[in-house]
Amino acid sequence: MSLRALLYRRPSEPSTVAVVFDQAVYLVRMRRHRQARRYTLRIDAAAREVVLTIPPRGSVKEAKEFAQKHGGWIAARLKRLPKATPFADGSDVPLRGMPHRITHRRGERGTVWTELSARGDRLLCVAGEPAHVNRRIIDFLKREAARDLAVASRRCASALGVPIKRICVRDQTSRWGSCSNTGVLSFSWRLILAPSFVLDYLAAHEVCHLVELNHSPRFWRLVERLYPDVERAKAWLDVYGTDLHRYGLSLPRGASNI
Repeated sequence: MSLRALLYRRPSEPSTVAVVFDQAVYLVRMRRHRQARRYTLRIDAAAREVVLTIPPRGSVKEAKEFAQKHGGWIAARLKRLPKATPFADGSDVPLRGMPHRITHRRGERGTVWTELSARGDRLLCVAGEPAHVNRRIIDFLKREAARDLAVASRRCASALGVPIKRICVRDQTSRWGSCSNTGVLSFSWRLILAPSFVLDYLAAHEVCHLVELNHSPRFWRLVERLYPDVERAKAWLDVYGTDLHRYGLSLPRGASNI
């Protein structure tokens, strides 16, 4: 076996370690990285988990000790994350940036629809059994996102005179959108939770990558030609983007009482 394989292949290693702090247990996901020079911890806000990066020659024992030493930091950072909001009856979730109250209508026909209450409150109504509410809400949001993103993307592509091979909607956590060199655009369905001007910006951004697969000055000039209010959308994402990932989560990951 090569030296490189010996350094990186550790099939018996655990994928997580437990950190105990202040009578709570926090699960920490471990990952090796060939370019890491030291042990590092970070909070993946989108996945709501703690990630411990280990250098190639690091040991699991040292990794556990490092994570435990920083138990207070882990607890504090996880507590600072926005509170998880499940897709359940009574929860408030944004749709195109506007708050909607999820209302379970068990005895009614249909799946998911929007309506206004007698008081003018925006409602997101869900029919069927309670166990199906979460899945039906997610399916509805994905369909709405796919429709809005298709309209916005094709409008931008028409303006530039470029073809789109396919548009995919997924639950991406590391980026809001991406463009492949084959013309496939991928977006996070959670953009349907943001105001429409944010979704329109991301659509313009990725369509411009069909022309410039980079972030050069020419690329940004192209984006601003399609969508002049770039800074407003980027500022919104910087402030509120992470918050979109808390919707649909029932409990924070990686923490339990002991």
